[in-house]
Amino acid sequence: MYIPKHFREDDLDTLHKFMQAYSFATLITQHEGAPFATHLPFILDSERGPKGTLLAHMARANPQWHDFNSAQEVLTIFQGPHAYISPSWYEVELSVPTWNYAVVHAYGIPRIIEDSEELYQILKILIETHEAQFENPWPFQLPDDYLQKMIRGIVGFEIEITRLEGKFKMSQNRTESEREKVVAALQESKDTLAIAELMTRKK
Repeated sequence: MYIPKHFREDDLDTLHKFMQAYSFATLITQHEGAPFATHLPFILDSERGPKGTLLAHMARANPQWHDFNSAQEVLTIFQGPHAYISPSWYEVELSVPTWNYAVVHAYGIPRIIEDSEELYQILKILIETHEAQFENPWPFQLPDDYLQKMIRGIVGFEIEITRLEGKFKMSQNRTESEREKVVAALQESKDTLAIAELMTRKK
């Protein structure tokens, strides 16, 4: 990914928190000589490996997992808030429109999880993580025969992260007063409030 120095983010804790906050990501591989993408919810285990390990699953009918091998990295893209930036918000008259956004690219070698109990634990963590927001979380208590049938229909995998790239394009190349004007303009709309909040944390 092209990352000008103004926008590079290398802090591991910042990248991990971002990946956990925007955990529905895009997995990209090569399939029959062409790019292939699947959109999946991921779990980040930040304690496994120097840069963390990603855990996920996909439908067994999805051909992508057949392309996993020990010699080819895959790419997982985590995308956060983004917004159009109008040049009318700048102080310099000769300016052009741009886009502010935050993304993290995670690379690694995928490993298919064969053990059904290990796969069950991944599903349990994923469900408990997302059910926690509800007043009455779904308990994930299913008849064993039904559960095993569902598990046979998916393929679990993990990716120990070998490389992480973070790009937080938040107008860091503009003056402080211009950045404040951009934040103020973005805060006026609920659709762009998230990027305004992120801008206030990235100086």
